[in-house]
Amino acid sequence: MAFIIKPPLPPMESRSAGEIPTGDGWQYEPKWDGFRCIAFRDRDNVYLQSKSGQPLARYFPDVVEAIRNLPSKSFVLDGELAIPINGALSFDQLQLRLHPAASRVAKLAKEHPAIFIGFDLLGQNRESLLKKALCDRRKTLEKFARANFKSKGTTRLSPATRDLNQAKKWFQKTGGDLDGVIAKRIDMPYASGERTAVMKIKQIRTADCVVGGFRYASGAKILGSLLLGLYNADGMLDHVGFTSAFKTAERRALTKKFEALRKPPGFTGNAPGGPSRWSTERSGEWEPVDPKIVVEVTYDHFTGGRFRHGTKIVRWRKDKSPRQCTMDQVEGREGRSLALL
Repeated sequence: MAFIIKPPLPPMESRSAGEIPTGDGWQYEPKWDGFRCIAFRDRDNVYLQSKSGQPLARYFPDVVEAIRNLPSKSFVLDGELAIPINGALSFDQLQLRLHPAASRVAKLAKEHPAIFIGFDLLGQNRESLLKKALCDRRKTLEKFARANFKSKGTTRLSPATRDLNQAKKWFQKTGGDLDGVIAKRIDMPYASGERTAVMKIKQIRTADCVVGGFRYASGAKILGSLLLGLYNADGMLDHVGFTSAFKTAERRALTKKFEALRKPPGFTGNAPGGPSRWSTERSGEWEPVDPKIVVEVTYDHFTGGRFRHGTKIVRWRKDKSPRQCTMDQVEGREGRSLALL
């Protein structure tokens, strides 16, 4: 294969920021809720690379076919893989694609085709664009998109703006399809593997949750994580995520506290499952506790009935009844922004 740029290519990464940067020289983009992907094409050869440098093509044959069918024959695109369902993006469906059986992947691809959202053009017609400034790469990308992408097709162009007010509007939609806002320096080249020219800004929210169980740390009888729950409309306690951000000095006391509260069933609605695909060290085994402890946590994303990432404890809420910890704290936060594409 004679790709313009040889994979794997470490993608340009971002550093977290508390607010959207202002002033001249910034390009703002939506931060999509999907899998980062760099797509390489040389004629009929297509290679999809994950953020960690691993091949993704076997899990997304629909995207491979779409990339192979574009008019342009030689290019490298940086973007995001996503799966739209009922007008919104489903991260859970993306996770299901990571299956070892090709027959299962093919079935899922047929039921819910994936899309590729391109936000940077790194090479074209056997020419690397890595050393060009973002402002030049963006112009080339938009021209490339006009020639290759179809409206609402499998390959789509991610919007970009230099208008701070527009970026703020996108930021307010964070919570569903959008994972936040990205800010990039327009005068910088593509800094492969670095965080020097890109910022990510996420909304941080809080919710009061009930502790319905806990997991021990791997290989030790010491608290590893607390399992969090919220009461649904039927009055059942659903598992919605976890928190493991404890100080070392606190873990032993917390272990004793929650061991003393052990009592099934813990969760009466949706219960914790096995280890997740993105956190394979977590054990599927968990200990149920009497749901009487309330904790306030911060989170940045709630979708598919779960906090996407681990949460952080703000404070213990001895003043709040567990039954007050309901789903309406987080429902309605899953904004739908697929119309931007």
